[in-house]
Amino acid sequence: MYLTAIEEEIQSLLAEQDPTLTSFYGMMRYHLGWVDENLQPIKAQGGKRIRPLLCLLVCEAISGDYRPALPAAAAVELVHNFSLIHDDIEDKSPRRRGRATVWQVWGVPQAINAGDALLALAYLALHRLSAPGGSPRLVAQATQILNQACLDLCEGQYLDIAFQERTDVTEKVYLTMAKKKTASLLECAAHLGAILATRKKRIIETYRGYAQNLGLAFQITDDLLGIWGEKERTGKVVGEDIKAGKKSLPVVYAFEEERRRGLRRLEEIYGEADLDALLPILEELKVKELCQERARHFQKKALEELERTGIDNRAQRHLRDLALFLVERRF
Repeated sequence: MYLTAIEEEIQSLLAEQDPTLTSFYGMMRYHLGWVDENLQPIKAQGGKRIRPLLCLLVCEAISGDYRPALPAAAAVELVHNFSLIHDDIEDKSPRRRGRATVWQVWGVPQAINAGDALLALAYLALHRLSAPGGSPRLVAQATQILNQACLDLCEGQYLDIAFQERTDVTEKVYLTMAKKKTASLLECAAHLGAILATRKKRIIETYRGYAQNLGLAFQITDDLLGIWGEKERTGKVVGEDIKAGKKSLPVVYAFEEERRRGLRRLEEIYGEADLDALLPILEELKVKELCQERARHFQKKALEELERTGIDNRAQRHLRDLALFLVERRF
């Protein structure tokens, strides 16, 4: 129900009329999982749609109706996918969701342009909130929220890239990056869903807190899957971030533990050695278990925020299930 409504909302935004732009919109449709490289309709993995789902569920949990939040949900998902296309270029990633990335198929210039277009479409989606009966004040507020999330996301991406050249990243600094790069857009999704359902500040802030903690648990789980996941399930090359010198949380913990022990094994080989050479060190330092514990910590905090709302209905139970799924998932 929710996912069908989300797809229909996004598809309506990409319904171009000019036949000369078929390939332009085709790149975006390809990335979203609707067409293949020849722009023929297929049913591919287009992502989990977690952010728009979160937006709809929060709106429904508060008000009993998810439909007013559909434009905002589409906007958040489009921003997320704009960032993924650009992220794949910046990281030189050849695969996403089991398929070639947009830049691999159509080249970097066209991929940048496709990503930019998704960002523009996100703001056009928000303007649908001003349809008959909508409030201009609400549209302005929603736009400000999305703008701030976009800036946070870019700041987080800057830190993630900058960390590749460092070996002194601490957990505290890592969490700052993760809050901006990942948690900010989940928080934005919940924030938008909440303001479209209520004006009660306490309720709005509580759902924002839920989503931020969920975002941190989500990112830490992603970090674990990037090292210990299965390519067939994740659709990405396992160990790719390690080869790029990324400082995911397992790696941050490993460097911290090595410094504590007076060792420099990782410092000498990280970013050059393959995953097989690094795994024995990571497993010896027991960083996988530490990260699993931290993911569960943030999951627990997210669930506590949900309880604080005092709401109990179908959508709220879905939000609880979402928090459980995002930490236990294997893809």
